[in-house]
Amino acid sequence: MAATAATYPVAPGYRLNVRSGPSSRSALVRQLPYGARVAIRCQRNGERVSGPYGTNDIWDCIAPGQYVSDTYVHTGSDGFVAPRCAN
Repeated sequence: MAATAATYPVAPGYRLNVRSGPSSRSALVRQLPYGARVAIRCQRNGERVSGPYGTNDIWDCIAPGQYVSDTYVHTGSDGFVAPRCAN
């Protein structure tokens, strides 16, 4: 039986850009709606970004080839909360 992945809320008032890689310069894949929640598959280091939850270089992979800056996701931690992504 597979475990259900935890989901985390995107910061209130933000339509979060989903990128193809861990950088704001990576191609825009889609935009999450206000009030979205995300399941984090894995996390990796990338571009350093400032957002409502601080400044860091952690990016959350929410689907294959889809990344969001962790500074816009309320995980309750300043560090990694999921396994590191394989390169």
